[in-house]
Amino acid sequence: MPNVQLLNMSGEKIGEIELNDAIFGIEPNEAVMHAAVVNYLANQRQGTQSTLTRTEVRGGGRKPWRQKGTGHARQGSTRAPQWTHGGVALGPKPRDYSYSLNKKVKRLALKSALSSKAAENTIIVVDNITTDEYKTKTMIAMLAAVNASKKALIVLPEVSEKVQKSAANIPGVKTTLVNTLNVYDILNAGCLVVSSDAVKKIEEVYA
Repeated sequence: MPNVQLLNMSGEKIGEIELNDAIFGIEPNEAVMHAAVVNYLANQRQGTQSTLTRTEVRGGGRKPWRQKGTGHARQGSTRAPQWTHGGVALGPKPRDYSYSLNKKVKRLALKSALSSKAAENTIIVVDNITTDEYKTKTMIAMLAAVNASKKALIVLPEVSEKVQKSAANIPGVKTTLVNTLNVYDILNAGCLVVSSDAVKKIEEVYA
């Protein structure tokens, strides 16, 4: 089982924590992680883009010139797609891009992402991530003390409004909860700053 240093918010080592091999020590499956990231990004799409077809563009009710004898090609409307200010042929219309992955695939992808971070030694376990006030300075000091990269993902076991709001203004830093953890955020982060309680909760849910 991979062992990781257990730090406090001042960056001091206060012990070691053993990570579960079934979650943090498997061989990462790149294909499954890729599928999970594509799925996450597809599900984020609003799908509200819309273009006007020739029937929806204003105007163009009159035939621009008679059918024969002008030397021009025959035209029925100035709002056909080949005209300037005409409608769009085969343009996008509102649609739902979301789709779901199998539960087993999602779990394997998450375990693979966590294992890849553990293999890169970019998981930092902090004993307890708390703050008594809404203060960005406190979170900046904590991240600097534990040598977290600028692109850190802070993983909490449950909602902590003071911690989440204190970290919200730090560029590149994102907070998430164990139950909303996803593969995209894990892989996109330079390092994971995880509270010891969050590690236990991850192991309980996914082991």
